[in-house]
Amino acid sequence: MLRWLFPSRPGLGNEDLELSRQGDSALKVLVTGAAGFIGAALSKRLLNRGDHVVGLDNLNDYYDVELKKARLARLTAAGGFTHVHLDMADRDGMAELFARERPQRVVNLAAQAGVRYSLTNPHAYVDTNLVGFVNVLEGCRHNGVDHLVFASSSSVYGANTHLPFSVHDNVDHPVSLYAASKKANELMAHTYSHLYALPTTGLRFFTVYGPWGRPDMALFLFTRNILAGKPIDVFNYGKHRRDFTYIDDIVEGVVRVLDRPAEPNPDWSGDDPDSATSRAPYRLYNIGNNNAVDLTRYIEVLEECLGRKAEQNLLPLQPGDVPDTFADVDDLVRDFDYRPKTPVEEGIRRFVDWYRDYYKS
Repeated sequence: MLRWLFPSRPGLGNEDLELSRQGDSALKVLVTGAAGFIGAALSKRLLNRGDHVVGLDNLNDYYDVELKKARLARLTAAGGFTHVHLDMADRDGMAELFARERPQRVVNLAAQAGVRYSLTNPHAYVDTNLVGFVNVLEGCRHNGVDHLVFASSSSVYGANTHLPFSVHDNVDHPVSLYAASKKANELMAHTYSHLYALPTTGLRFFTVYGPWGRPDMALFLFTRNILAGKPIDVFNYGKHRRDFTYIDDIVEGVVRVLDRPAEPNPDWSGDDPDSATSRAPYRLYNIGNNNAVDLTRYIEVLEECLGRKAEQNLLPLQPGDVPDTFADVDDLVRDFDYRPKTPVEEGIRRFVDWYRDYYKS
């Protein structure tokens, strides 16, 4: 069983975290969505520290399958990685996978992503984000998994306008089915933590970007169109602010959380319930850069990195979108000494370097 020396004391950095695992047995970790952007980056980090990763992905065609295959090829080359081609909605297949592999920890990153896509393809979100997630919960319940970390989203804040968004805020007003499915995941996980003492931790991700990113995200779309001399669609007439969070900072936070199974909050009270903790072994955290950046600035930095100006097609706010996101990460800082450190100027430059190399453009 993994033991940890954890940053409840200030100043424990990355090297100390790695050293705290020396002498411990390697973990077997099931990562769902392992061919995805965050899943592949997390799997690579776990492999680098000596864990064995079972990476589940159905390689659907929501975006470029070849990019997903290229991510998997990097993981396979690293050693210690097993790819399982399986749809999470396959109940029998998921049960067999858990029984065969017996992972000690699980990170659920597989989901039907995208706010706008949920307006036209709602059933895809039900199949993966709801049916698939309950199959993960059942697998964890019946096979002795000692910690489930699952991806939620900043989208759950929906109609909230008080910034920065806090995990202690009410989030009962989602504005897209995608957001509603992620809120449902949080409720489902809490139920399993309560009924079966399954430690679960939900992470609300805030606009993740970086090398090997998703082609449906703004940075990828903007880069492709600017290099092709095409206009970029800028919604809400550019009056967006986003808590853009670099992929390495996200992975660092996920690993820290994974290594410390959620515990009950002994001070939790049903008279004044805290939505981020519980009497059960259940926790919720925002994971973001804790810095809202204007979309116009984001585009300016990209233009500087590409050496080209963008032709902007200014459009109204899209259904399901929210104007601003901004993460209050105080709880993650307190419990895990989580301190994201990559400014957008550096993160965008790294993405552009990767994009030019990968696409030879």
